[in-house]
Amino acid sequence: MSKKVSIKDIAKLTNTSITTVSFVLNGKGHISKEISKKILDTAKEIGYEPNRMAIGLRTGVSKVIGLVVENIGGPFFGEMSKVIEAEAEKSGYRIIYCSTDNNVQKGKDVIRMLTQQLVDGYIITPLKGLEEEVQKLMEQGKPVVLVDGYFPGLNIPHVLVDNYNSVDKAVHCFLEGGYKKIGFVTSDLDLVQLEERLMGYQGALRRNGIADDEALIFKVPYLAEKQEGIEQIKTFIKEHPEMDAILFNTNYLGVMGIISVKELGLRIPQDLAFISFDDTEIFSLYPPGITTIQQPVYQIAKYGIDLLLSQIKGNSADMKSATKLQIASNLIERGSTLAKNALNSDL
Repeated sequence: MSKKVSIKDIAKLTNTSITTVSFVLNGKGHISKEISKKILDTAKEIGYEPNRMAIGLRTGVSKVIGLVVENIGGPFFGEMSKVIEAEAEKSGYRIIYCSTDNNVQKGKDVIRMLTQQLVDGYIITPLKGLEEEVQKLMEQGKPVVLVDGYFPGLNIPHVLVDNYNSVDKAVHCFLEGGYKKIGFVTSDLDLVQLEERLMGYQGALRRNGIADDEALIFKVPYLAEKQEGIEQIKTFIKEHPEMDAILFNTNYLGVMGIISVKELGLRIPQDLAFISFDDTEIFSLYPPGITTIQQPVYQIAKYGIDLLLSQIKGNSADMKSATKLQIASNLIERGSTLAKNALNSDL
């Protein structure tokens, strides 16, 4: 077993003192560029790995960021996390990943754990019930940025997609295609982003002179097993034969929707036009191609980590005017929203 490299080894190899090496590695003191470069190059060459916990205790800076999201294994959060990690590494920061699975107690536990790890800042997907924990972090002077949502009424920097106008665009796509009886399938989670999407759906219908029908809004329990959720969506579709289009509020519900429609023996879009929030590979591959609301994942992640690093480095005053960002989405139109008159001309 090889011996772990220490700052003593680096001092010996560079003919400097342990104090000088420590200052350079911790970004302290006024050491010349030449000596600093020599020490950093040597540390890298011999594979020196600092004990970040010990450094954090000594300096108050761990160079670690806590990332708390709904589900790190999901396509949206997985892609977002990759960008955050890559951008953080450019500034010498590492990421600790945590998932809440939309469970408030789990969210509280992971925030407490990250606090014990002395992380320098937090990127958090907000969940109703975590307001107090997040406010405590900010009161302690810890930089916090929220992504994919926000806490209404709390002045916390956040970055997310423009949920209201994204769904508004999707509903207009249906209406322009001649679809009038538009169903909306969402989750029963109490999340501000899901609520804004619902409001976008209702607002678009009203502005076009269509009364929004509560019976055409269906909430799938978040904790339902996948097959249970599919059966519930099938029942919803069967109970509303007048429905000629359906919008799914998240990509996992969209996938369940495809399975439901297939098991019912219905055709997309001849029997039911179809749009899902969030784009994934399956939507581009499934015949005839599913129209989706594509979230700007890269931009959300990049703005989020840039905003956090700016706070960590003490530059947050420069970004006060841009601490609350809502980014436009892209509607990817595919065969699932082909206009009714085009379908009729093919018959």
